Amino acid sequence: KAIADETRLTILALLLQHGECCVCDVMEVCGITQSKASRHLQTLRRAGLLQDRRDGTWVYYRIASEATGPAGEILRTNSPVLIRLRAEEIARRVTEWNRRKAAAGSCRHQTSV
Repeated sequence: KAIADETRLTILALLLQHGECCVCDVMEVCGITQSKASRHLQTLRRAGLLQDRRDGTWVYYRIASEATGPAGEILRTNSPVLIRLRAEEIARRVTEWNRRKAAAGSCRHQTSV
């Protein structure tokens, strides 16, 4: 169930391609609201596919170093496919978001995705 959603597959692809991201990175790159991003990220975390790290009120997500269960096996088996999934679109959106983020200074996570 955790990976049976197009948005969650895009989130996994983003994290595999770019490493740790904050919720606002996921929102902007995936074009979804904060509540939807948080809900999708929690679904992936509960499935054992993601790890989170808190820094004050900010939460950062990355692929779990040891993803578990059936979803973890699917992730390990299909990582190369996920890395290529929408690679150009994700790269374009990441570039646009990094540019806006740098110009606005609105995101605490000022390093590039």
